[in-house]
Amino acid sequence: MNQPILFNFPKTSSLGQHLQEKLNAEEGRFLRYSFPDGETYLRIESDVKGREIFINATLFHPNSWILDLLFLADTLRTLEAKSIKLIAPYLSYMRQDKVFQEGEALTSKTFSHLLSAYFDALITVDPHLHRYHCLSQIYTIPTTVLQAAPLISEWIHENVENPFLIGPDEESRQWVQEVAGDLPFIVLQKERNSQGQVKISWPSFKGGEGKTPVFVDDIISSGGTMLLAIEQAKALGLKLPVIVAIHPIFANDSYEKLKNAGVLKIVTCNSIPHSSNVIDLAPLIVSTLK
Repeated sequence: MNQPILFNFPKTSSLGQHLQEKLNAEEGRFLRYSFPDGETYLRIESDVKGREIFINATLFHPNSWILDLLFLADTLRTLEAKSIKLIAPYLSYMRQDKVFQEGEALTSKTFSHLLSAYFDALITVDPHLHRYHCLSQIYTIPTTVLQAAPLISEWIHENVENPFLIGPDEESRQWVQEVAGDLPFIVLQKERNSQGQVKISWPSFKGGEGKTPVFVDDIISSGGTMLLAIEQAKALGLKLPVIVAIHPIFANDSYEKLKNAGVLKIVTCNSIPHSSNVIDLAPLIVSTLK
């Protein structure tokens, strides 16, 4: 039986290397460069005919290379690959899930149509499902949604002394609740006024004295809500917090701001390559692929 082939796209990553090792997969080889006019040249060097293909491509900042990913998938199809499955630990274009004003592009739906046209299946980790109940509402290919909560819970139990968990807003409740298990947790309430200013309310809670606060969220993007929550935690006299997130977007200088805000540690999963990556998603992904 032929080994599967794993392409890491647009470039290799620690997660990709771990996936290749644990899947016992052959490394997918390809040549890719840009012509002077910016168009892409791509050539697949691996023998893919009749082979099961995985493409590991965290879809973070995809605009500069999404066409190249589709070129890769289409060429694999032309070369008669047996199947082409996309591993997208971070799935982009999930935020715009509703048309709020007439004329807006429903980008989540358009993006799902693109991926569904070129791949046989999609595997992702904790996509930002808000108004969509499941990916099958917009994707027409089989989708597998994996939950990072067990890995995060395991890391917290092994590395944080006497933790209690905090969700920075109501949207984080689903992740905090799953991660917490038997640990105490609270969820903060976030309100945004007409000027865009954010206000956070803390519920009354007991038992936080002497415990290590652990802020848990699926995505940290601008970090504004998290910064405000950290400031309030300090004002309440809580210990230095640990921050744990699945997807480390960290736009602009938000990571540095969080580090300088007075935190014990910032820990993320390796869905997006970042210096804060500690929790490896490879075992989670491999378990479902096998």
